[in-house]
Amino acid sequence: MDGARSILAAAILCIGVSAAAADVVAPANVQIKDNAVMASLTGKPGDAAVGREAFANKKLGNCLACHADKGLSKQLFHGDVGPSLDGAASRWKPEQLRAILVNSKAVFGPDTVMPGFYSLNVGKNVAKAFVGKTILSAEQIEDIVAYVSTLK
Repeated sequence: MDGARSILAAAILCIGVSAAAADVVAPANVQIKDNAVMASLTGKPGDAAVGREAFANKKLGNCLACHADKGLSKQLFHGDVGPSLDGAASRWKPEQLRAILVNSKAVFGPDTVMPGFYSLNVGKNVAKAFVGKTILSAEQIEDIVAYVSTLK
């Protein structure tokens, strides 16, 4: 009987994971209209605390390489290539932030140095290990949108 319960529990877990994954919008299916992505990529809001960590993480978004953020003043090496994100929530709506993170080139034009973090259109000469992959996951995008949306 315990074996049957384990199999049933595993099946329920797989169904739950599949349902959650089904809610995620694939990079190729993201619609940017009027410089905005209206709906969450995951079907749910992001976590601002997790987004703050991803924002500062040099192995993830590495947002601080190009943007300053007073809320992360203890982190080293804030960049000035992009605008300071202090007050970003007063300048951009979450839908606009989502579009910028997903594919900044679709928002700002092809010459922007900001990468598209949830786009497969990343340019030429991509290392084979990264072909067909995004820089950030849909969940990480939503978490960073949630964090930047707190910067008023």
